[in-house]
Amino acid sequence: MKKFLTSLAVIGTCFLLSACGGKTAEDKLAAIKESGELKVGTSAEFAPFEFHTLVNGKDKIVGADMDLAQAIADKLGVKLKIEDMEFNAVLATLKEGKVDLGIAGISATPERQKSFDFSVNYYNPPQKVVINKKDAAKYNSIKSLKGKKIGAQKGSIQEDIVKNQLADPQIVSVAKVPSLILEVKQGSIDALVVEETVGASYIAQNPELQFADIDLKSSEDEAYAIAMQKDSDSLKKEMDKIIKELIDSGEIEKYVKENTALANKSTKE
Repeated sequence: MKKFLTSLAVIGTCFLLSACGGKTAEDKLAAIKESGELKVGTSAEFAPFEFHTLVNGKDKIVGADMDLAQAIADKLGVKLKIEDMEFNAVLATLKEGKVDLGIAGISATPERQKSFDFSVNYYNPPQKVVINKKDAAKYNSIKSLKGKKIGAQKGSIQEDIVKNQLADPQIVSVAKVPSLILEVKQGSIDALVVEETVGASYIAQNPELQFADIDLKSSEDEAYAIAMQKDSDSLKKEMDKIIKELIDSGEIEKYVKENTALANKSTKE
């Protein structure tokens, strides 16, 4: 009898442990709905996807990714809370469970997929090289950038592009894109690799800059996806469903176009 009761106790303990263990990720969607709040980690210096602007005299984080985050919150029936941080801290904060989603122009690279779940891709941007206009004749090919100082946002897919597609680069990794833009303007770095729409926004703000006539290869690894904690099965399924709906309806493309215009307008006011 004692052995039987002990067995029941072990089974009961295992059941409780399984329930507790499964709740961390598998029930993440239910936990978000229960809390009434969706916490999203981002890095708001990546116009037109996430950036700061004044709305009715108050600073606000806006952008295509933020419109996406708001659409997700609305569909889940919860309030949206944005947590702004440096880009290379977004995934670390997500892994610690301090935010529910990472939405910051994040690419689902094979390396990142080892530690995180990702939604289906929602946007696949071309990659471009930003240079000073005075260097247009000098930097017009991959070969012309050999051994040059090339900037990329720290922790971003652009770091890999610089390492893998440019010839013997001296890579300069900095946390914030505006800092890299300033370095190109000042001549402390020779060029910057950035997503096309983001680069276009900064070029509109800085007429002394332009895209170099250099073609970079693009792949699905560079497309943007929403990051989640590992084994977030129910949450991932819901994110995939929402993203597909927004893509099919043309909303994602609309978010990008509207926020590109907003970013350009904000810098002229």
